Amino acid sequence: MAVRQVLLLGNPQLYATAAMVREEEIVDIEPLVADLRDTLMEFKKRKGAGRAIASPQIEVMKRVIYLHIDEPVVIINPSTDWKSREMMEVWDDCMCFPDLLVKVLRHQRVRFAYRDLGWEERSLDLEGDLSELFQHEYDHLNGILAVSRAIDGRSFALRSQRGFLS
Repeated sequence: MAVRQVLLLGNPQLYATAAMVREEEIVDIEPLVADLRDTLMEFKKRKGAGRAIASPQIEVMKRVIYLHIDEPVVIINPSTDWKSREMMEVWDDCMCFPDLLVKVLRHQRVRFAYRDLGWEERSLDLEGDLSELFQHEYDHLNGILAVSRAIDGRSFALRSQRGFLS
């Protein structure tokens, strides 16, 4: 459909909570998914990174996440069912601040429920980097950015410094 502009760090809309998608809105979600896909793929082509995008990042305040790892997965109205006690420290990046990395703590494993494009209930168990990715995108639905989860004041780095980070 269209490549949309990604909101950048500092835009107040990024801190708003997205609304639930109602079943009768599902037909309106398909064009949104196409825009999320096109925007993510263009970003990936331009920056060499990008595995997922949440609809608030393109100014659509609905609870929709588009993941594209090996194949696309559309996640509607996710809710976290379970989070592991084990945490992991990661350098997080974001399309909303593409040149910045932020060190955050994330749960090693998560289980979440969601609806797909057919309005069917689904669930996924994720661990490691996929768990981190889901938590990052889920935060976007709740108006939380990785910069708000920084471990401390030294948890910021420019992407160009990635080779120096531990």
